[in-house]
Amino acid sequence: MYTFVKLGGSVITDKAGREAADMALIARLAAELAAARSARPALRLILGHGSGSFGHHYAARYGVHRGLPPGSDYTGFALTAAAALRLNRIVVDALLAAGVPALALQPSAALQAAGGHIASWATGAIAQALSRGLVPVIHGDVAFDTDQGSAIISTEALLAYLALQTELRPARVILVGEDAVYTADPRTNPAAERVALISAANLDAVLHGAGGSHAVDVTGGMRSKLELMWRLVTAIPELEVRLIGPAPGNLAAVLRDEPIDVGTTIRLG
Repeated sequence: MYTFVKLGGSVITDKAGREAADMALIARLAAELAAARSARPALRLILGHGSGSFGHHYAARYGVHRGLPPGSDYTGFALTAAAALRLNRIVVDALLAAGVPALALQPSAALQAAGGHIASWATGAIAQALSRGLVPVIHGDVAFDTDQGSAIISTEALLAYLALQTELRPARVILVGEDAVYTADPRTNPAAERVALISAANLDAVLHGAGGSHAVDVTGGMRSKLELMWRLVTAIPELEVRLIGPAPGNLAAVLRDEPIDVGTTIRLG
């Protein structure tokens, strides 16, 4: 069984800026991943990250996520892909510097979309990397789309495809982003309360209160992420999804299965 980890684009970059990577935070998260691997040598990780202020800016500017019909200028498509790769290089280099044997694997080189969703993805290289003790690193990316010309495939969609359509079945999915899911937006509502557990009993109420992103995001915001994660836990009943913030020690503790009362857990029961 595998552990999937996603570093949110809003965490590792300033999404309100322009290609503004948080180098110190990326280095610290890389160190926490390295420490967890040292503490648990059997830990098998697949790491993904968002594009934040790198890819989202170009995707929104050129409408790549809405589709580029035949005959369109695909320069924006190329610019979006290049920006995502620049952030990916920063993340992978930080992991390597921390002692994590990270291998960058660009999704768009092996992926085909249809109607904005993954139609096929040759994931053999990911499996081979894992078999050799490497940590594959993927990222939200552009995709050629048979229906609409182009699409943006989110990191969560990539991880969901791996979980549901391949043998790389996860026991855990850890999303490092917002500190937790709340009953309302804590930025504007001081009465907002942390939702420690999302299950069938409170799913509808939580989704009703979930809002979108607070900066440019062409992949849907919090509600779409929660809906996708719920689809995963219903398809894989033993799966646990953890949403945590980037505070020091959070990621390392969750990876080591240490009890830590932070964030939000999503599971069936």
